[in-house]
Amino acid sequence: MKHPDLEVLGVSRETGERLGDFVALLSRWNSRINLTAERDEAALWQRHILDSLQLGPLLPPGEDPIVDLGSGAGFPGLMLALVSGRETHLVESDRRKSAFLIEAARILGLPQVKVHPTRIDAAKLPPAAVVSARALAPLPDLLAHAHRILTPGGVALFPKGRTAEQELTDAARAWIMRVERFPSRTDPTATILRISEIRPDGAPA
Repeated sequence: MKHPDLEVLGVSRETGERLGDFVALLSRWNSRINLTAERDEAALWQRHILDSLQLGPLLPPGEDPIVDLGSGAGFPGLMLALVSGRETHLVESDRRKSAFLIEAARILGLPQVKVHPTRIDAAKLPPAAVVSARALAPLPDLLAHAHRILTPGGVALFPKGRTAEQELTDAARAWIMRVERFPSRTDPTATILRISEIRPDGAPA
């Protein structure tokens, strides 16, 4: 069944049905390998699926790849692959979670998704137009990964909670960047950071 809030995000009925199959798969696996803290289906929709889908409209135009770091249960990487159709690389070092991601990509009908069951630094990733990560690491660490992976003109999409401004302050000690802030539709305490023009402080512009 399609979640009613999907219409606000422009998600089709067919995609909504695929997401319903994904939620059923996630619920089955969750009992065995603890993919998310939430077990209630309504909480899975709100806290994870809708929270990730709201990043879709923030993607830059084009067809270049997306790289999602620390993908876990597929948030936001699988959701971005679903709404964009782009080649998407999911990096997840936990082998059990990687196995889930492979099956989830199959259920969602996303042949363009490639799962990398390894550490971020060891993953063989293409230059990407988008780097995303959710609840993975402090912003300075994420910027180091994004700077290494992003193509010129690429953007990083990092949802952050109450610590967003402090993390930006910490990051500004070592990084120069252009920051756009977007309020989360699913969590009034959260902010989505869209960051571009990332370079180490002191590097030539």
